[in-house]
Amino acid sequence: MSSQTELRRREVLRAIVADYVSSQEPVGSKALVERHNLGVSSATIRNDMAVLEAEGFITQEHASSGRIPTEKGYRLFVDSISKVKPLSKAEHRAILEFLEGGVDLEDVLRRSVQLLSQLTRQVAVVQLPTLQTSQVRHCEVVQLADVRLLVVIITDTGRVEQRNVELAAPIDPNQVSALRDLLNRTMAGKTLSDASASIADLAANAPADVRDIVIRCSTVIIESLIDKPNDRLILSGASNLTRSGLHGRLPSTLPNILDALEEQVVVLKLLSAVQDLDQVRVSIGEENEDEELRGTSVVSTGYGTAGAILGGLGVVGPTYMDYPGTIASVAAVAQYVGRVLGDG
Repeated sequence: MSSQTELRRREVLRAIVADYVSSQEPVGSKALVERHNLGVSSATIRNDMAVLEAEGFITQEHASSGRIPTEKGYRLFVDSISKVKPLSKAEHRAILEFLEGGVDLEDVLRRSVQLLSQLTRQVAVVQLPTLQTSQVRHCEVVQLADVRLLVVIITDTGRVEQRNVELAAPIDPNQVSALRDLLNRTMAGKTLSDASASIADLAANAPADVRDIVIRCSTVIIESLIDKPNDRLILSGASNLTRSGLHGRLPSTLPNILDALEEQVVVLKLLSAVQDLDQVRVSIGEENEDEELRGTSVVSTGYGTAGAILGGLGVVGPTYMDYPGTIASVAAVAQYVGRVLGDG
């Protein structure tokens, strides 16, 4: 078979995917000839469709119906996308302005999934920064009363944890300042897990006159940094699944997908596997390891600052999603999340 014939059949497949994504209706040869400038006769198109079906890229639901893409067909389509259509300048500006309005890390990420769900009309998900990547930027200690302190931990990703510490005896204001300096020397610039280990060592080796205070503060800090679940997921647009056609086409699958999104574990595992800030990953149908997501496609990428991945971000939707548009939206939002966090 000539390369020209192969390229034409790829064009036929792309046309079938485009029409099916747009209408969710099986696509016939007549419609392809009418809608796309393929430069060949309807008979040639029918022959190409027969070959594509024999090779497993498209299938026929009923004997008299047109064709629809298979997961193999979507994979070939996605792999053949050489250039994703960029978002418009207005869309880029709107994304940046909306994200810049976030008051802290969690607000920026919440806004990011709201945007993604609106842009793609799918379910958008983002993983909060993981324990391994966040670093302590500063530790503040405030005296609330003679025997009560407020310890505030601020990370480089904008996460803020604050806890009260009850003391056994009144503390001198000069001791508060010294304690603040000691905690910052011990934790600043370290990952949360490393900072917790350093704080544990500090408590074990603190000077006798402040040992009880340090132990009490260290206990609270370790509980705050380690014991609190850190792998949380923010989600937006779950209702889009019921409007996307999954509800009608895959009624037995939809509850499993919604359960997986609600339980978070499956999606968090998938987002945690993202290891690249600049590459968008597309996982289609059966390519998803977890059974709950095998009726969907997942488009994901990493977000972060200064080359460091803070977490994963993406969308979950039907296999017949608009892949070029979704890939462009996921890439753009992730890029701007990194820019906003980096400026923060």
